[in-house]
Amino acid sequence: MKNALNFLRSLAANNNREWFQAHRAWYDEVRAEWYDAVRGLLVRISQFDPSVAHLDVKDCTYRIYRDVRFSADKSPYKRHFGCFISGRGKQSYHAGYYFHLQPEYADRDCAEYDFNGSFAVGGTWYLPSHILREVRMSILEDTSTFRSIVEAPAFRRTFPQLGYEPLKTLPKGFPKDFAHPEWLRPRVFSCGRPLDETFFSSPHWLDDLASIFQTSKPFIDFLNDTIDDYE
Repeated sequence: MKNALNFLRSLAANNNREWFQAHRAWYDEVRAEWYDAVRGLLVRISQFDPSVAHLDVKDCTYRIYRDVRFSADKSPYKRHFGCFISGRGKQSYHAGYYFHLQPEYADRDCAEYDFNGSFAVGGTWYLPSHILREVRMSILEDTSTFRSIVEAPAFRRTFPQLGYEPLKTLPKGFPKDFAHPEWLRPRVFSCGRPLDETFFSSPHWLDDLASIFQTSKPFIDFLNDTIDDYE
């Protein structure tokens, strides 16, 4: 991924159509390498999650062009590559595996999400309010199962953060004496970890990434047991 990271770094510094067209051959080369990586990741994930075995690379990847219609940032291209591997497709609320490839930008304005750099995330993103409430209810009603997943030693070692964009207080209607309010407060139910650029220097980095995602699978399965009933 060194070539892709170098391309993205250069693109971030020259985010305009003239530069992109002049370096179109480089982008085509990098995109082919990215597709190969996603294809390899799909093969590995399908070994422990057969629900994704039918997917093609284009079912999981995104265009590099940004939708600038409602954004103050009018730069035309994304500064990262991303893929979301989910058995029901990338447009579904069905939880899955997200891999984000992005250089570690010195300029924080070039960074995206909660990480400055690449990361791996298992889970889902911005559920509708009625499904989000049902996920929280499932945690409340089956706390022992959820605890066995998120307090498993391998899970805690792998994912330093559980949930994103937490509410300041417990959501309305949930008991204030619940022993683990941090499990109910997130607005985004995902578990993630950053990947520094040295991660990709290993010849086995795809195996290592698949192992990270395999650790997230019980958490993903717990979410989907509820999400799939309401989507």
